[in-house]
Amino acid sequence: MKIKTNVTLIGAMLLLCMYSNAQSQTPRQLPAKRTTQPVKIDGLLNDAAWKDAAMMNDLVEFRPKMGAKENHENRSETFLMYSNEGIYFGGFLYERTKDSIATELAGRDGFGTNDYIGLIFDTYYDKINGFEYFVTPLNEQWDAKMAPASNGNNEDFSWNAVWQSGAVIHDNGWSFEMFIPYSAIRFGQKEVQDWGLNITRRRRKTEQQYTWNPIDVNVNGFLTQEGIWTGITNIKPPMRLQFSPYFSVYANHFPANQPGQKNWTSQVNGGMDVKYGINQAFTLDATLIPDFGQVQSDNQVLNLSPFEVKFNENRSFFTEGTELFSKGNLFYSRRIGGTPIHLYDAYNVSPGEVVVKNPSESKLINASKISGRTQKGLGIGILNAITKPQYATIENTTTKEQYQFETDPLTNYNILVLDQTMKHNSSISFVNTNVWRSGSDYDANVSAALFDLNDKKNMWNAGGKLAMSNLIGYKTGGKPETGLSHQLYFGKTSGRFNFNIYQERTDTRFNSNDMGYFTNNNFLDHGTWVGYRWTEPKKWYNRIFLNFNANLSMLQKAIDPITQTYQSANFNINSNIQTKKLWWFGGFTGYNFRQNDFYEPRREGWYFKRGSSLEIGGWVNSNESKKYSFFIEIFGSKRFNFYNSHGYNFNLGQNIRLNNKLSFSHRVSFNPQYNNIGFVHIPGNAAINFAKRNRNTIEHILSAKYNFTNKMGITYRARHYLSTVDNKEFYILQSNGELASNPTNYTANQNVNFFNIDMVYTWQFAPGSFINIVWKNAVVDFDGHVQKNYFKNLDRTMQADENNNISLKVIYFLDYLQLKKKKS
Repeated sequence: MKIKTNVTLIGAMLLLCMYSNAQSQTPRQLPAKRTTQPVKIDGLLNDAAWKDAAMMNDLVEFRPKMGAKENHENRSETFLMYSNEGIYFGGFLYERTKDSIATELAGRDGFGTNDYIGLIFDTYYDKINGFEYFVTPLNEQWDAKMAPASNGNNEDFSWNAVWQSGAVIHDNGWSFEMFIPYSAIRFGQKEVQDWGLNITRRRRKTEQQYTWNPIDVNVNGFLTQEGIWTGITNIKPPMRLQFSPYFSVYANHFPANQPGQKNWTSQVNGGMDVKYGINQAFTLDATLIPDFGQVQSDNQVLNLSPFEVKFNENRSFFTEGTELFSKGNLFYSRRIGGTPIHLYDAYNVSPGEVVVKNPSESKLINASKISGRTQKGLGIGILNAITKPQYATIENTTTKEQYQFETDPLTNYNILVLDQTMKHNSSISFVNTNVWRSGSDYDANVSAALFDLNDKKNMWNAGGKLAMSNLIGYKTGGKPETGLSHQLYFGKTSGRFNFNIYQERTDTRFNSNDMGYFTNNNFLDHGTWVGYRWTEPKKWYNRIFLNFNANLSMLQKAIDPITQTYQSANFNINSNIQTKKLWWFGGFTGYNFRQNDFYEPRREGWYFKRGSSLEIGGWVNSNESKKYSFFIEIFGSKRFNFYNSHGYNFNLGQNIRLNNKLSFSHRVSFNPQYNNIGFVHIPGNAAINFAKRNRNTIEHILSAKYNFTNKMGITYRARHYLSTVDNKEFYILQSNGELASNPTNYTANQNVNFFNIDMVYTWQFAPGSFINIVWKNAVVDFDGHVQKNYFKNLDRTMQADENNNISLKVIYFLDYLQLKKKKS
């Protein structure tokens, strides 16, 4: 698109952002009350200090019946005050009977089937960033950071703070108390402050949700509709210095049964996490000699696509408090300590040599991050991590001599984020990621500027991103290779009718894959999303959502004068309905136009012509507040081509809660694909080979949870994944994107089983302190002969060699102020 066109589009966005017919309401205000009296956090509100606290009552329902007042018999009476040390929040939540209270021991940050009360602060009053603290009737805690998102606010429940709570169940409801020390929240240094404020209550059995300041679900954002806590005076952030030293022991067994290799191995680790408050707004987090051996196993799959699998991040350091680093979608934390860049180069050995050891992950030495936000709304985030060099061991089969081959150099990863909040829930940001590698390996740098603007009435939204990447090193002959990318979007975000239109363009040289997840460049995409919602409950439904999506993708630049620039186009329609009985129903239908697939051939300059396809499906989800609930999803697809390709996707899930301590869940998915057409690797064959194949994938996940108390519990998760590829016919891709039959039969079938068990015992024996005992079992079974019987596959997997790992980890939380207080 020409620059002039882009400038016109941006101008139109900004002009439209100036107008709106939305109606705003005056937020509720609560005067801040200070106390100097002692308070015992036991959930009973018997202390005299509560008599002077400010009262918050008359909550308003926002789901399912928006705007309804609380019934008197289910009313909420809550109180808020502060002291020199922190914030006190308590109250009594009435119910008709004790049986009306929903309770389940689900663990910290594990929602479960629980009633709850939550306190939300927007300490900088920017209507974008916030802190949330929740407690349940069984005194389990949740907490989260709120950050901006395209549809309002994101909640990051991986963020954890150390605070106190108590809860007691009575015959006519339940009472609670919370104490949030100033070390567990961030705020500015003004002598007199006003904070954004709201509280939220959920009654799980009726799925009713209430807030103190009313929420209109048709308005964009949650913090944009907050009340105000006024006149907070002369509060001082304390010295924030916290240590979490750890000690861990691992024992691992794998039946290698080979000379020179032990079946049993062990490891002892020690390290520390440090959290230091640089000032009232900024925090330094560092992990020294980290140990992530107890994180949940990845959901491994058989990947037949041209792109790598994107795995979830389960390492707490890279999930907790990282909302700033997600700006611009340039940071994929699994790159740090991930696959060595020369992992597969190690196998290019000379005759008579073999690779005897080749670690698949790099070792993290340390990582640190600084994050926070100034009183004027400038958010700053810096993350730095270092991984040590990684080596493969290669052995001469005759002399038994060994040498090392470097698969990954010493590497430094760094990301810098500057995020300035502005009026009306708007912001501008700058992001830079940098990967430096020692020696001759290449370095990578990506910078991006972002803007996200909302009008005064919070009705219209416009934004965009301009990014530039630079690669320097052996890949580019020592010269920088610079690439550019941009994104623009505009939409209506409040009201029953919403829409969004966008454009995204990336040139042939842009690459953000060294520190981000990036699949391909050279595209120009346009798309739209249009949605309508009915949020006022009627005779048989509570809510209805309907949306339409359409996308068109082109090459930004043709690979050669003959190649077409068209890639793909599609549209789909989705609907979701919640009934009065809290069941959800949904439907989906979509159509994909014919496609020129430039990625499936795995060779630049080639493409494969895919036929058009039709997809249709539906799903149902029963009331999850019941002791037994389930969901069913059924989808089908039909591709209109010569090969009669078609497939289905069946998903079934069940949840069984036997009591408030013990529960089970089961998930099974079945995805058969018939006459599927795709690339197949044939060793020693220089042609681009395709195959017509039948592929079946089955996944079972069984989970169980038992909580002894709100501080101690056991979780169990077993996963079996089976995928088979049965090639029927082979083809050779032609230069015009068509396939020519190849009469040669190859042995390229695949039969893959992955099996994992993750069993975790956790005991929080003191605030922020844990003992974790973890058993992990892993089995991988590959075969070139397809076994269609599922139970025979499962039996064969159980007979295969298992890797068993058991570990003990002790984490002890130390707070400088608490230590100082005990000493004095």
